[in-house]
Amino acid sequence: MSLNTNNQNVNNPNNVNNLSAGKAAKGCFGLSTTAIIVLVALGAIVLWAISGYNGFVNQQQEVEKSWSQVENQYQRRADLIKNIASSVKAYAKHEQGTFQGVTNARARTNQQDDQISNQMQAVEASADSLKNVKVDPNSKESMQNFINAQDQIAKQAQLAINVVHEAYPELKANELFKDMQTQLEGTENRVTVARKDFLDKAKEYNTSIKVFPGVILAKIFGFQERPYFEAQEGADKAPDVGRILED
Repeated sequence: MSLNTNNQNVNNPNNVNNLSAGKAAKGCFGLSTTAIIVLVALGAIVLWAISGYNGFVNQQQEVEKSWSQVENQYQRRADLIKNIASSVKAYAKHEQGTFQGVTNARARTNQQDDQISNQMQAVEASADSLKNVKVDPNSKESMQNFINAQDQIAKQAQLAINVVHEAYPELKANELFKDMQTQLEGTENRVTVARKDFLDKAKEYNTSIKVFPGVILAKIFGFQERPYFEAQEGADKAPDVGRILED
């Protein structure tokens, strides 16, 4: 009787199908189909989270890198402005000891000479003071104050150069001075490019952590919005230093 029962189970196609269905329901590693779907979904979420996190980190690094370029270009400009002011003072002192200097000095008053000297000293002092300015890249107010100070020294230097050219027209032909003017003009262009690059990267990063689904990851991992300065009107274009120096 037992032998007949076993034969019936083997020969019965329904029994074979039920056995296969049971194995299929368990799937690989003895897991059910539902468990496999859940694991795949969890794996996809983990991969998405890792990819999103790394993306935010890379964007943060790009923002930091671009801000460093802004600071470097500002420092370069401050050094050039200080060198120009120093060269003007040295030129003025040298001119006073020449016959041509005496002739030119007659056309100027002592008040004008004092004004030029004071302006050059003010420019040098302003350039030096920028070295001590500490900017907090995570504070919009601190960053804006830093940018405003940089813009102010640039305007101050341009005004001083105009006054100098009126008093010392021969200085335009000085090769060293002309070379510094060219460097200053190139630096102004680099400052403009560096500022624009920083603003673009900061805005791109801020957008990434605000839009869905990135906003979810940003809140989970604590990514904060990156503050950035507000560019003043006309700041997207470098000042035409060449035209100013030729006037």
